[in-house]
Amino acid sequence: MTALPEPLSLWVETAPSPDRTGVPVPESADVAVLGAGIAGLTTALLLARAGRSVVVLEAERVAAGVSGHTTAKVSAQHGAKYADLTSRHGAGAAKAYAGTQTAAGEWIAATAAELGIDCGFTRADSYVYTTREATVDSLKREADAAAAAGLPASFIEDVALDVPALGAVRTTGQAHFHPRRWLLGLAAEIERAGGTIVEHVRATALNGQTVRTSRGDVAAGEVVVATHYPVLDRGLYFARLDPVRDLVVAGPAAGGAAPAGMFLDADTHHSVRGYTEQGTPMVIAGGEHYRVGAHVNVERRYRRLAEWADEHAGLHRVTHRWSAHDMSTPDLLPYIGRYLPGTKNLWVATGFGQWGMTGGTAAGHVLAARILGEPHPAADLFDPNRFDARSVLEVAQDNLTVAKYLVGDHVAALWRSEKLDDLRPGEAEVVRVGGELVAAHRDEAGKLHTVGAHCTHLGCLVSFNDAEKTWDCPCHGSRFGVDGEVVQGPAVRPLRRGPE
Repeated sequence: MTALPEPLSLWVETAPSPDRTGVPVPESADVAVLGAGIAGLTTALLLARAGRSVVVLEAERVAAGVSGHTTAKVSAQHGAKYADLTSRHGAGAAKAYAGTQTAAGEWIAATAAELGIDCGFTRADSYVYTTREATVDSLKREADAAAAAGLPASFIEDVALDVPALGAVRTTGQAHFHPRRWLLGLAAEIERAGGTIVEHVRATALNGQTVRTSRGDVAAGEVVVATHYPVLDRGLYFARLDPVRDLVVAGPAAGGAAPAGMFLDADTHHSVRGYTEQGTPMVIAGGEHYRVGAHVNVERRYRRLAEWADEHAGLHRVTHRWSAHDMSTPDLLPYIGRYLPGTKNLWVATGFGQWGMTGGTAAGHVLAARILGEPHPAADLFDPNRFDARSVLEVAQDNLTVAKYLVGDHVAALWRSEKLDDLRPGEAEVVRVGGELVAAHRDEAGKLHTVGAHCTHLGCLVSFNDAEKTWDCPCHGSRFGVDGEVVQGPAVRPLRRGPE
């Protein structure tokens, strides 16, 4: 395996976007949508088509964040999920969940055809397989639960992938696509319907129905927070979401033949699917997930994933690599609905658990229906303010992990003896400078970059991501560049400047 390229999403590189950074921020709108990813743009399109004035506020560029860094499967088969959903919430809930995800995929297919969006929408069967004897019975139960939920699912013994599979759940008629081309098509349609999309404007606070942003205020009748990780701390979403990152590598398929399907290992969570870009069959492989900000060697994990894809999926040359940012809820269902029980005009969509293409699309339909005063069959199921007794312990355990990082990292950093001058090119460390903790990185050219080491969300110490050259917070998933600027929330303020 040759050296890996610098991180760059295939979807972002191959779908140039119109520049909306100079679009003025309107003073008011019926609906302000925060975030131009799949959930935000779907919500905005449905509301604009219903005659509402809509403004979408995006901190970076349209579909260049989480939605532009995914494996882009349009599938209702969400791993081995339906047996757990049925056990935890009942057969009716599992069927309702499957119905929303299936409907989301079909809406994408129909709307892409209606609008002529060339997003490479391709039907493919989806497989969750195992190479371990101990997992076979659980996959058989999963196949039964998925079929009972209404999916075209069955258990089979062989998969068309170079792995020693002992069995798999196959779900037919699923799909994959180019997510950014799809979302750029939605963005253009929003504007044709009278909506406004503004890039490089960061929402920083909400005062009543006024959205405070980095470029002025917007008065909105309704506010939708679709920023992946909710940027407003009300509702304690940071305590109810588990942030993880999955790595992705892609490149030309060996022999010019990409995998004919979408495959996921139930045990290791390695995944692979085919894709064709300008006539070139490609392999897209994902996996090696870890908690955001955990003290792991991300570069080593990328290499391990590339080696797995080389051996099992015919990916001999990596041309692109990127990472996907995901949020999971403790009870396996996303949070879609009112931000808080008492709020009438503030809405949220988050927690899609690695399945944001259908999950985010379904969220747009739920939120649009509720804002328009229409019923939606999954509104109660996805209510962010639902209570699930089994989740209490899981939330407590996750927050013990947060406490471990919050306290343990401070203690470890205060005892370190490294100095800024000790850092060699390419190295990074949190070091003590006088009475302060500083996040320091010396780039390959020898230039030192220093910023405050405390995340501006709740004060946890950041950790360096050696592959993507970012400072990541292990508590709630905020990410910052080496210059301290926010890459990903829930933080909305940059890290303070460090000593020169």
